[in-house]
Amino acid sequence: MPRNLIGGIFALALLAGAAGTSSAQETATPIFRSPYREFVHHELGLSLSDPGEGVGAAIEGSYRYGSGPYDFGVRGGIADFNGPGSAVLLGIDFRTQVLSNSESFPLDGSLTLGFGSVFGSDVDDVCYLPVGVSLGRRFDLENSSTVFVPYLHPVVIPTFGGAGGSDVGFSLGLGVDIKFSDKWAIRASGGLGDLEGVGISIAYLR
Repeated sequence: MPRNLIGGIFALALLAGAAGTSSAQETATPIFRSPYREFVHHELGLSLSDPGEGVGAAIEGSYRYGSGPYDFGVRGGIADFNGPGSAVLLGIDFRTQVLSNSESFPLDGSLTLGFGSVFGSDVDDVCYLPVGVSLGRRFDLENSSTVFVPYLHPVVIPTFGGAGGSDVGFSLGLGVDIKFSDKWAIRASGGLGDLEGVGISIAYLR
């Protein structure tokens, strides 16, 4: 992906952040993604998060699988809203690497797309269509199988439904993935902007 196109995506994200508000990504939780696929065939994951004001906690399960240069994910869970009650979270997403590090640009980058919804009998039903670029770099720990991946993940998030109707928001995800064996990884991430919260995940890789 040309660097001027990446710059355009960042500019669009910043304009979106100034224009409106949004809860989060495809399931309204601060679980962001690094630019790398860490598994060979598929992975199973569990995430716990505190999505910030108005939501007490959320728990989600996820499944991801890879096909060629692409990987796809499905996730679902429950969030505890302060006051209205609980809501169901469902989402799908897609990721593919579009940028490799070079002498002129030190980061790898992946395009991410998603679609998801938050719904329940006591909360407004909302759908999310996040589009973002995850930028980061892989670091191998010397004399160890442990791999660290710090990254940032700006996301533009059109939303539909709910009390506010259609809107567009922006979140900047910051995170680190730690793969400490061929089969296990842990991930921590947090959001800035329209999403302020933190989350942690564990994944079994195959």
